[in-house]
Amino acid sequence: MDKPVRTWKCLIADDEPLAREVISNYIARIPSLQLVAECSNAIQVIEAIQQHEVDLIFLDIQMPEIRGTELIKILKNPPSIIITTAFQEYSLEGYELDVVDYLLKPIQFERFVKAVTKVFRKGGENTPSTVAPNESKEAQKESYLYFRTERKTVKVMLNDILYIEGMGNYVKIFTGSGMVITKNSMTTVETMLPEGSFIRIHRSFIVSKSKIASFTGELVTIGKTEIPIGKLYKNGVTKLLSPQ
Repeated sequence: MDKPVRTWKCLIADDEPLAREVISNYIARIPSLQLVAECSNAIQVIEAIQQHEVDLIFLDIQMPEIRGTELIKILKNPPSIIITTAFQEYSLEGYELDVVDYLLKPIQFERFVKAVTKVFRKGGENTPSTVAPNESKEAQKESYLYFRTERKTVKVMLNDILYIEGMGNYVKIFTGSGMVITKNSMTTVETMLPEGSFIRIHRSFIVSKSKIASFTGELVTIGKTEIPIGKLYKNGVTKLLSPQ
């Protein structure tokens, strides 16, 4: 007889509305997770825990008045905690407080699932199903990522991305409506993108496979832009793009 599926009641604690929206959307895609509260500061978290049964908190560190790490110390018998933050230097501090995992923003869905899986295993549950029963194929196509720019966090629809260019410690994301510049590495951005939809064709370029208008052994054309294929990537790109 199969073990009944447990529903994990989740709380999001983050002072940035867009960051809360990302986590909320990810939670909605996992049937065994249920969002019971969203909080923008530590005081709201304490009140929410008193009002709701909470099994898992997605907790930002940089919050007003009381930091996330200080909140963990205040809570008596805290639920499972996954830290979410844009600052990698806090990872050691978080692990010393016995959190389950540490997610660096912008958070990719695949990495989110890995963190939730750790929580499930800790609670003796199976690996989570990652697509809600009512999530249609069309809805899955409307996937997006958030990228932090100089002054704000920007939502970028995956279907809008034409290509991505790396320039040192920054990445330019070119879309049909403009360009977004974010402080990130090409390797990190590459892991955030869905496998099969985007191709790394050069040390400095990733392109959307569906946006390629034409290609040669040296160049890929997207719109009016010609993008070079790196020597180290040439054979792999040719195999992926050539008709089978």
